[in-house]
Amino acid sequence: MEFGWWDNDPETGKHQVCVRIHGGNATWTRKQGHHTSWGPLAPLTTEHWDRLIAEAERRVPRRLISPKQFEAIRQLREQAR
Repeated sequence: MEFGWWDNDPETGKHQVCVRIHGGNATWTRKQGHHTSWGPLAPLTTEHWDRLIAEAERRVPRRLISPKQFEAIRQLREQAR
């Protein structure tokens, strides 16, 4: 599964966030600018996890992800705490 959104940080500016979930692992990357490459997103905050949960929550009613996959994302968040 892949989730993505734009984020605006006062220090670093606007950047794109991409989260890939595969095999029970979440890979967080960010990209700033058109001609830059993807790099790791660090440090992760609770706002990042809240946004991921909100994005996943929107996909469940449309059946883009299953409730079982949504619960797996919630468990990843609990493990990260």
